[in-house]
Order: sequence, then structure tokens, then C-alpha cells
Amino acid sequence: MSIADAATAISVRETAELFASFPNSGRVILAVSGGADSTALLVLAQRWRQRRTRGPELIAATVDHGLRPGSGSEAKAVGALARRLGVQHKILSWRGTKPKTGIEATARAARYRLLTELARQVGAEAIATAHTLDDQAETVLMRLASGSGPAGLAGMRPRDARDGLVLLRPFLGVRKARLVATLTRAGIAWVEDPMNADPAFARPRLRAAAAVLAREGLTAERVGRLAARMARYEDAVAAAVEAARAHIADPQRPGRLDGRALAAAPEEVALRLLTDAILGAGAPCTMEKPPRLQRLEAMWCDLRAAIAEGRATRRTLADALIAVDRDGTVSITVAPPRRSPQRQTTAASRGRRNAAKHPFTKPR
Repeated sequence: MSIADAATAISVRETAELFASFPNSGRVILAVSGGADSTALLVLAQRWRQRRTRGPELIAATVDHGLRPGSGSEAKAVGALARRLGVQHKILSWRGTKPKTGIEATARAARYRLLTELARQVGAEAIATAHTLDDQAETVLMRLASGSGPAGLAGMRPRDARDGLVLLRPFLGVRKARLVATLTRAGIAWVEDPMNADPAFARPRLRAAAAVLAREGLTAERVGRLAARMARYEDAVAAAVEAARAHIADPQRPGRLDGRALAAAPEEVALRLLTDAILGAGAPCTMEKPPRLQRLEAMWCDLRAAIAEGRATRRTLADALIAVDRDGTVSITVAPPRRSPQRQTTAASRGRRNAAKHPFTKPR
């Protein structure tokens, strides 16, 4: 028996519940790659909208990454299905040089960028993606393996904000097998991306291990429940951070924190406030990627000791300079640029030459 046969198709009542988070007007971009999940998003969203007197205009968008032969034809096939369903469709092409490493993350960033640009062009307020419960479980397990903290283990949210737009994930509590069953019953075909089975990537390796993990109790449902609980915890911590910010951060002087009050706060709250201040410093590195939690924890251990001892100290992290004064004030600014090894060698050589010319003068 196949996975599709073992699962039940999505009912009309469930469809209404899944898309309840969609707005009643305006426009929503549906991210449709042509795979089973996103094809089901197109089909079910259109069914939901067709049964309503009010609702948003749906615009399907397919990002053609151009990473393999046939991707252009697959994008056109999605367009043909969308037209058959009466949904407007756009093909967004990722142009330019493709990286040789980190292609998965770079392609994902390009995908969101192109979808965001389209949303702004057409005046859409939301983008909907077809992430499933299986995707959520894989995301949480990947973040657990990489050492993520509570924020990472909260996984994806059903409704999120990004770059001034709303991100909707109506299938986050649905197993992929049910979407496959829905398409199979409707007689609608989809494409299989070979990258989804390529063991060079982490997600396919986790999918291959899914049966083993499930036998040990790590089912997608249980991991998804963990993500929901961590999201609830995240909301509570975020409220605590905002309450603490009022008496720890100086609103008139960004990047300055009351170190003694920071040290007295729960460690998780202190780490969040430090991270916010580091990101707020505007260092180029942190604009792309926040500081790693393990390094942040180690640095905070040193800073907390200096604050307790009334000792001045300095640390750098993620292109930010974090300084503690003797009075406990913590100041965070952009770190000065590092000298290149070549410049350091040149400076050292120049110093040695000067010392040879003037033997009684030490090189600086």
C-alpha cells in the first residue's frame, strides 16, 4: 500500500479551516513550485475561494531557479494548471551566477526575494507557502542538530511577518501524504524534484531516516507538537524581554545597556537583549546572519564576570565590539575593520627596518 493510499484526502470542511487565516480581500501570492505540496496549495486554495462570496484574489507564482534542465517546462506546466483553475500565474526567473556551495540556502533566499518583489508589484499583502507538518519536523530536527536554542526549535509559524508582508503556511499541521492523496483523488499530476531525494542535502537524509526516528517515538506529529510548545514559550520570553528592556536598555543612547541590571535578569532574557543590541549596531555580518548562540553564551559568561568584578573588558562578536566599563555599563558598536594579514606583515617588516636604522628605537 502506498503512502497516498494510506492517507485520506482533505475534505471540504477541513479546507475551510485550513484557509481561515487568509484575508477576506486584497491579493495573496501562492508559491507553487509544481511539487505535490504546492500543487495541492493551488488546488485547495482555488476550491476554498470558489465557495466564498468574499475573499482575496489568488495569484500563483512559480520561481524558476534554472538549476536543472526542464525547470522552465515545469514552471509552464504549473501555469497551464493555474489557467485551467482560473487562477492568474506568474513565472519568476532567478537570473545571475549560481553559487557552487550553499546552493540550497541561497536558492531559498532568492525564492523569497522574488516572491516578495512580486507581492509588492501587485499590491499583495500576503504570501502563502505549502510547508507541511513533515517540513516542520525536518526543520526542528535540523535546528536541533545544529545547536539551535528555543527560538530555532519553535520551527515555522502558521502565520508570520517578513519584510512588511504576512507569510501564511496553511498546511503546517498537515502530513504531506494527505496532500498527495488529495491530488491523486482529483487526478492532478505533480513533479518530483530530484533534489528532494539527493543525500547531499540534510532534508533528504532526514526523510530517509524518518521510519527509524518514528519507531523511537520521534514522529512528525510529536516533533510538530514540540515546535508548537516552543513557540508558546517563545511568546512568553518575548514578553519578558520587552518588559526588561524598559529598565536595561537606554532608549536615548542605542547600544548602551545597564550591565548590572542585565546580569540580574534571567540569562535567556539577557542573551536576547544582547543579541538585539548587536543586531542594532548595524555590523555588516549581522545584517545577513545573527551571532551563533554558543559563541554568544561564552561571551556573556566573560562579560558577566567582568560586571560582577567591576572590571573593564572588551569582546568582539559578529563584527560588533562589546565593551564593559568599570561602572558596569555595556556599550555595543560596530567593531573596527581588521587589518589584513598582508598589511600586518608589511607593518611588521617596516617596523623591523626602522629598528635596524635606529637601533635605540623599539618598533611600535
